[in-house]
Amino acid sequence: MKLVVTTSSNMEALGERLGLVATAGDVIVLSGALGAGKTTFARGFGRSLNLEAPVSSPTFVVARTHRSLTPGAPALVHLDAYRLGSAGELDDLDIDVANSIVLAEWAAPYVSVLSTKWLDIELVRPSGGDGVDVESDEPREVTLTAHGDDTSLFQRFVDQAVGA
Repeated sequence: MKLVVTTSSNMEALGERLGLVATAGDVIVLSGALGAGKTTFARGFGRSLNLEAPVSSPTFVVARTHRSLTPGAPALVHLDAYRLGSAGELDDLDIDVANSIVLAEWAAPYVSVLSTKWLDIELVRPSGGDGVDVESDEPREVTLTAHGDDTSLFQRFVDQAVGA
């Protein structure tokens, strides 16, 4: 499924809408170049989960666990696999996938060590050609792709994205 997200505020709102349907055991991979909107999406996603602290980029800590203020709700594990060199390094983080929601930036090459099913959300910003200013609030193309046999995560996200 493809969407066009016109502003960073709308990207944050998309993250927020999709976070509303996330449940423990969900693994979501955010793919895209620097500045594509991954952390902006993550900030909105986290806001919908009623977290103790706002989501920020985990680049220098690799993975950050955000606890929910809602009793019994799963934590959000927000990770940035940019500096990881192998699937083994991701596995070494010992993430409790079954009891968390995992939102992983740059993890596409390694995500299969976390789960046999995941949703890839690819964000593409303008390339900068033809006079496009990539620093401006230009529209992004967002593509949702399911991986694995269980497509329930994909369907929940598509229903929420289309219904909103």
